[in-house]
Amino acid sequence: MDRNDSTSAGRGWKGAVREFLYGLAGYEIAHQALELRAAMERLFMLGLFGDMLGVPILPPYYSLRLLPHVAPQIATWKRHMLRERELGSEHEHHLHGV
Repeated sequence: MDRNDSTSAGRGWKGAVREFLYGLAGYEIAHQALELRAAMERLFMLGLFGDMLGVPILPPYYSLRLLPHVAPQIATWKRHMLRERELGSEHEHHLHGV
């Protein structure tokens, strides 16, 4: 048996255990952090470009200064903000406490 075979088998086993523990303890936290980040980005975009939807919050000067940095995200943001939703539809896929 070659030395590389034993280390690759050990690395595979350690990797499998690491992935299992991540799925057991860290996946939900990571998923929730991504959802929180997306919500914060939507609020940031609403503050900057809310006047596109009829919600003027900041003066247009600051919006125009930041426009080149967020231009690729505007179409996705507008589609998300104008989507029809029901009360409580934001959290229907979570299994809290189950």
